[in-house]
Amino acid sequence: MKKILWILLCVAALTACSEKKEEVVFPLEMKVEKFAGVNQDGVPITLSNLKGKVWVADFVFTHCDTVCSPMTANMAQLQERLADEGVKAQLVSFSIDPVQDQPDVLKDYASLFQADFSNWDLITGYDQEFIESFANRSFMAPAAKLEGSNQYVHSTSFYLVNQEGIVVQKYEGVAEQPFDQIIKDIKSLQ
Repeated sequence: MKKILWILLCVAALTACSEKKEEVVFPLEMKVEKFAGVNQDGVPITLSNLKGKVWVADFVFTHCDTVCSPMTANMAQLQERLADEGVKAQLVSFSIDPVQDQPDVLKDYASLFQADFSNWDLITGYDQEFIESFANRSFMAPAAKLEGSNQYVHSTSFYLVNQEGIVVQKYEGVAEQPFDQIIKDIKSLQ
């Protein structure tokens, strides 16, 4: 009897271990605060311009010595893949150096990556204090000037924002970007 009970327990344990476990995704669910800026064409952009759209956001600056170029290249690649698959989403890159990154500077910078400005806004036109606070409160992302340097500390993530302005997911923005997952997640919101 003990042997049969032991076998049943082992089978139950093996069955439980072999069950496919569903991955639990913990959504960020942060509400993006109101902002007002201008895009690379000098056109005013606010949170209300994005209401009703699914969008992907990041934080960059044009004279970055490290991660911004790969991030911007990845955003351009995401834009291309979205177009290839016929998926509509807005792309938004917030400059964390609004003094240096005037609209024409942002436009020249993004043009190096063959950006299509029909669905990609690079935003500036606010002050430094605002963008640092905004990044932290709306995206739980760092954004601060490095003391004694022209460089900034900032998030290297891409953030998926739903039609109501809620951040629902965060992705690696520099290396091994999960393009397929981002596109899948965008589709799930539409």
